[in-house]
Amino acid sequence: MSDCIFCKIANGEIPSDFLYEDENVVAFKDLNPQAPVHVLVVPKAHHDNIIDGVPADTLASMAAAAKAAAEQTGVDKTGFRSIMNTGADAGQTVMHLHMHVLGGVKLGEGLLPKEA
Repeated sequence: MSDCIFCKIANGEIPSDFLYEDENVVAFKDLNPQAPVHVLVVPKAHHDNIIDGVPADTLASMAAAAKAAAEQTGVDKTGFRSIMNTGADAGQTVMHLHMHVLGGVKLGEGLLPKEA
């Protein structure tokens, strides 16, 4: 999609410092972090969300990118959360499949970090 910001980032049209990249996905720090560690894992191919018939190799790459991002940021030792919002009612604001990797603070049982 020509107007999709995540397509532009994933394909290099908008410069970004990638924490991880393979043939299917990229991972980079969120510009509006919701936790001390907030990394986005974005497929290079456009898929609106997880229901959009995502190939298994793309999903495997997303898992590998989440693992690599957790290791690079140190949250692999303390714990992290991986979230894929699907649809506006779930909080998906960019309609391009992506995974949030959140950590660096005790997350508790809720979906977002507790206020300090």
